[in-house]
Amino acid sequence: MGRKGSPRSPQAEGGSRAASPPSPFWALPEELLLLICSYLDAQALGRLAQVCRRLRFLSSRDVLWRRIARGCLNSGFTQLGTDLAPGIPVKERVKVSQNWRHGRCQRETVLKWKCNLMPWMELDGEYLYLSQAENIQAYQLCAEGTGLQRHPQAIFSGHQEDVCRFVLVNSHIVSGGGDGSIVLHKLHGSYSVKFSAHEQEVNCVDFQGGLIVSGSRDRTAKVWSLSAGRVGQCLHTVQTEDRVWSIAISPLLSGQLLTCLGTDFHRGAGVLDVFYETPSLLLSCGYDTYIRYWDIRTSTRKCVQEWEEPHDSALYCIRSDKNHMIASGSSYYGVVRLWDKRQTRCLQSFHLSSPTSSPVYCLRFSTTHLYAALASALHVLDFTAS
Repeated sequence: MGRKGSPRSPQAEGGSRAASPPSPFWALPEELLLLICSYLDAQALGRLAQVCRRLRFLSSRDVLWRRIARGCLNSGFTQLGTDLAPGIPVKERVKVSQNWRHGRCQRETVLKWKCNLMPWMELDGEYLYLSQAENIQAYQLCAEGTGLQRHPQAIFSGHQEDVCRFVLVNSHIVSGGGDGSIVLHKLHGSYSVKFSAHEQEVNCVDFQGGLIVSGSRDRTAKVWSLSAGRVGQCLHTVQTEDRVWSIAISPLLSGQLLTCLGTDFHRGAGVLDVFYETPSLLLSCGYDTYIRYWDIRTSTRKCVQEWEEPHDSALYCIRSDKNHMIASGSSYYGVVRLWDKRQTRCLQSFHLSSPTSSPVYCLRFSTTHLYAALASALHVLDFTAS
């Protein structure tokens, strides 16, 4: 008997393998695919991206990472969900956020100067503005985010003594100096105004909506007009019991004067920096070593949350990402600390002053870099390098 032949394969019957039917997954509308992926966490999305190019593209969409980013530190999203860095992919921001949380960064001293100063600075897009003695200098940030150009692109002058503080608002720089004067410069033009404001140095200024507010060692806070024909005219004077170290205008510009935040401060425990996150939420720090979080809708007498500097140092400056992260600068050893509002203790510490002790007079940060100004140097922490 002959051997029974085995059934012929489909390849032999048709000469080539029949095409497999398309996956039902890809037959779904894109909206449903994104909805399914929206239930995945960051780790699962990362694994999904390793399956194929099509899933890598799908799992990298900003709409999937936005929810995750809003729970991360310094990812560019405010507490209300506003995107402050729309030009950077959200997935990349979440990745860099992990470096902020775990303190992974590269440190570099990008500027040094010979005399000890009390510098102040502001970040604005591609430029960093830094006060050095009686001038304010504008340095262009490098395109790759690796520091800044060593020579200033512009210099704003006008004070006879050191600039104490300045603000950058709506393409204008408003500065207060040790000579008791206030100077206003337009960034793109030659327009400038200078007027005498206080009997002693102007420790702090703010500017918004045609109004300047200033505080001084002479124990007064003043409101100034910038309206046509009334430039430099004092509209209101507030007498205080101590030197005014920090001042801020509410983003609402409602005209309401909050004369007291808190009632339990000791004399001399001055507030050195104030930062508005929203028109009703603000942070303060100062000599008594505490960071305080205020909600003026509920009370101006008692803060809603506070954090204590662990080494009992005065806090010279403070900033937040308007969501979960706070950065503070201490008076001793050039210490920068990162805080998570959802925790009670400091998250990360960076000691920048060596070998001499210097306060961190001012700090600013983007989603990728933190800039800290000490008495004789400007330091940069780069969080893109893990």
